[in-house]
Amino acid sequence: MIIGIVIVIAQGDVVTTDVVFKPVLPTYITPDFSFAHSLSVALPLFLVTMASQNAPGIAAMKAAGYSAPVSPLIVFTGLLALVFSPFGVYSVGIAAITAAICQSPEAHPDKDQRWLAAAVAGIFYLIAGLFGSAITGMMAALPVSWIQMLAGLALLSTISGSLYQALHNERERDAAVVAFLVTASGLTLVGIGSAFWGLIAGGVCYVVLNLIADRNRY
Repeated sequence: MIIGIVIVIAQGDVVTTDVVFKPVLPTYITPDFSFAHSLSVALPLFLVTMASQNAPGIAAMKAAGYSAPVSPLIVFTGLLALVFSPFGVYSVGIAAITAAICQSPEAHPDKDQRWLAAAVAGIFYLIAGLFGSAITGMMAALPVSWIQMLAGLALLSTISGSLYQALHNERERDAAVVAFLVTASGLTLVGIGSAFWGLIAGGVCYVVLNLIADRNRY
């Protein structure tokens, strides 16, 4: 990361003229309910959250060795979203990428102490919220390739561990590969991202292949 920053600065690829370092004050916006928006925005957002956040978040916790109570977690985050949506906090869900980072061995060797990483991340989220415009400007000033590289490095151990968990069982291997390829393709249908369709494709493949295997066995 440090070497990358030095290189992009030396090459003059960082443009910080539009970055303004000042806190952003909260602005009150009166909530307005619309049935049309519930169908056109809320329902797709629910599907996207379930597919791209909740499902990968649960999978990341299981891959890290945690016994995650799926139903209580989804119910609790759903209630939080219901309560705080009128105040603009509509995106409450089980984190996927950030959860994977906080659950990795780099966060803490003892998996029972890794919750501290999530607590510290929450503090930085609050700070990031106050300086949202400055952080957005800084991210826009950096090359896209550097940001992608940083995200990849942060998730490297999580990706390797998840791939091992998905592929080490021969009976489930083909379905896992299909789910991975569809998700990695970036496919978007009816406004829903590839994580959802990867989950669907992998699940269908798993069911079909197991039915074929069971039929051949008998």
